[in-house]
Amino acid sequence: MGEQEKKGVSLHAYKRTKIIATIGPATNSYEAIKQLIENGANGLRLNFSHGTNAERDQQIPWIRKASKELGKPVAIIQDLQGPKIRLGDFDDIIRVQTGQTLRFGYKADWVGTGIIPTQYDLSTKLKRGERLYLYDGKVRCTVTSVKDGVVYAEAMNAGILIQRKGMNLPDTDFGGDVITEKDKADLAYGSQHDIDYVAMSFVQSARDVEQMRRLTKNLGVERRLITKVETQLAVENIETIVQASDAVMVARGDLAVETLPESVPIVQRQIIGLGLKYGKPTIVATQMLASMTEMPEPTRAEVSDVATAVLVGADCVMLSDETAMGQYPIEAVSIMKRVIRYTEGHTPVKAVFPSTAERVMSRQLAISRGIISLADSIKATAIVAETKSGATALNIAAERPEIPLIAVTDEPRTAQHLAIVYGIKSYVRPVSREAAVRLTDFLRESGVLKKGDIVVTASGQHPGVVGTTDTIKVRQLE
Repeated sequence: MGEQEKKGVSLHAYKRTKIIATIGPATNSYEAIKQLIENGANGLRLNFSHGTNAERDQQIPWIRKASKELGKPVAIIQDLQGPKIRLGDFDDIIRVQTGQTLRFGYKADWVGTGIIPTQYDLSTKLKRGERLYLYDGKVRCTVTSVKDGVVYAEAMNAGILIQRKGMNLPDTDFGGDVITEKDKADLAYGSQHDIDYVAMSFVQSARDVEQMRRLTKNLGVERRLITKVETQLAVENIETIVQASDAVMVARGDLAVETLPESVPIVQRQIIGLGLKYGKPTIVATQMLASMTEMPEPTRAEVSDVATAVLVGADCVMLSDETAMGQYPIEAVSIMKRVIRYTEGHTPVKAVFPSTAERVMSRQLAISRGIISLADSIKATAIVAETKSGATALNIAAERPEIPLIAVTDEPRTAQHLAIVYGIKSYVRPVSREAAVRLTDFLRESGVLKKGDIVVTASGQHPGVVGTTDTIKVRQLE
């Protein structure tokens, strides 16, 4: 039994928009991880661009131990680095003048040749006329030619370059070559450990997602795939990418460099709308409470940013540096939870996207809408969905019901997957025809539900079998 049930906390007291926190040096202990979960984190992200497998060997069991102790399912997310294209190693600072011709070469010797080293062979991908952005877009160049493994580019503005800083190629098609050897090694590691989601970086098309799905299946595991949208091509192919993914992250850092910064809020809304249309969870990430990396309070703009993500219907908001390396990691989660609760308590989430909101009608969707309609009309206290794979709960959640949604499953993995889905509170219980009834009895005994409450349950004729939800019942608690 979780702490919340012991206290008889009302279902309406829970936040519906979920929080993902990143583990890093600031939170690399069992106590810190437990505090993150206790204060509102529903998913914990392991960033495979940093850290070691030895650290993750400790972190994963810590997360599961804290989750069990708190009686709260938590999703573990393996965030792959992808083809993170960076400058190579060189001493000092390279000063760039407007109009200057810069030369780039894979692992080049800057001192001996004057060619700027890169960690990736750009000559195999870049073409004349394409844009090349350096150091988070601080220096912008246009490729003038590619010859003998060297990329020549003209600087559009003055600036400085520092070793190992990132490079962005907004016009360049990687032709499906976005899963690196490091990613494959990290996937192999993840396949041997208790991971729920794999987040895939720098996706450009649905083919990339399908390739990742094949790789995970070949490793003998089926991981839910989160696609990080952070390239111009991903924005252009967004609808098919959302359809191919299990969840989608708006990775606003690189996205703002690869596209116009002013386009990011519109792209964010478009992705959330498509997530609602196809029943795919959406995550808004990057700089949500960035000032809390160093300050104990967020800026007013950051509070507004989190509230806006809630209002337009995101499933999750994510913290990166704030909890990985910030000075106030636990406070950042607590404040994010406060903002979510206040926003949800004062303005119902009514996200409407005329161009994307109409979902393709299916049997499952029809049942889900029927459940919500019935629950609304009889003023039910809660909806309880029995689910094996999580599909029924996902479909109901995508309709953003105002009535609390409880999922009951016999699969711990399903409960962990649903941990980052809007509005769902999950419980793991054995397969049984009476699973929903037994859960509501338990919630009644623990004070979460009370005598006279009306509950709508969704179940199937064949408990424990995927895709068999076909029965809706109404129960008034004695």
